[in-house]
Amino acid sequence: MDGNVRPESMVRITTPELAEAFINEQIPALQKQIGDGKVLLALSGGVDSSVVAALLIRAIGKNLTCVHVNHGLLRKGEAEQVIDVFRNQMKANLVYVDATDRFLDKLAGVSDPEQKRKIIGKEFIDVFEEEAKKIEGVKFLGQGTIYPDILESNGVKAHHNVGGLPEKFGFELVEPVKLLFKDEVRMVGKQLGLPDSMVFRQPFPGPGLGVRCTGAITRDRLEAVRESDAILREEFAKAGLQGKVWQYFTVVPDYRSTGVRDGKRLWDWPVIIRAVNTKDAMTATVEEVPWPLLNLITKRILVEVKGVNRVLYDLSPKPCATIEWE
Repeated sequence: MDGNVRPESMVRITTPELAEAFINEQIPALQKQIGDGKVLLALSGGVDSSVVAALLIRAIGKNLTCVHVNHGLLRKGEAEQVIDVFRNQMKANLVYVDATDRFLDKLAGVSDPEQKRKIIGKEFIDVFEEEAKKIEGVKFLGQGTIYPDILESNGVKAHHNVGGLPEKFGFELVEPVKLLFKDEVRMVGKQLGLPDSMVFRQPFPGPGLGVRCTGAITRDRLEAVRESDAILREEFAKAGLQGKVWQYFTVVPDYRSTGVRDGKRLWDWPVIIRAVNTKDAMTATVEEVPWPLLNLITKRILVEVKGVNRVLYDLSPKPCATIEWE
């Protein structure tokens, strides 16, 4: 039977008991595959790679090395959370690489969205490759491939396959959740003790905030995206919308408008709020956010985020707009 085909008899993981049964099956299977070998894993902090990391920690402990690359395009607090959960709480062998300056220097002046993606992807591969070379005896590469990746891409998605490193280094792949759907991966993550903020993390693009800081990325505008996004997520959580709205984020485009503050003329950026619901990401509807909540978020952003003088709400469904702006 094809190892990339989910058996029809495979029971859907819908309860904590079924998640625990899956974990109990995977631990000896991973130990049998890996033996006393070493595994390398690119740990983004997303749901899939985090669940794979937690599984491998249970199975092989310190023989797993997680590499978390901070490219400077993460949301506020994400790198700190990865370090706290995996290094401090789970005692994982975690390598943290702050490559912010390296990425942002390469992205300086680049406005084309596809070119930005290529730079981010290549630089990530280069950083990961450099870290891989520092670790002796690695034979396996852990990956957060899940079943939709296989269905959609005839194999693992490019962002999971870390630029073809398995072929280049001769690594054997370790993909313990490759036959699971996203909701099942979340259920397993809960059972493994990962925090809800990680297990139920919203979809986040590979280039991170790089596609929400439209046009050529600048550090000050990137910071405006990060801070406004944090305010939006905080207030949505307080209002009970976390987990009820599929995806919500802010965008700071590369243009300015006239404003006024304390009697002085401003020439600052707008912050655009995007909140959508979808079942398959092929179409999306706009969330009808209550006006008092929008008003509160607007006031906070205008007071707390530097370089901003307007807050806008994106009312465009998909189609004809896409979910992300780039």
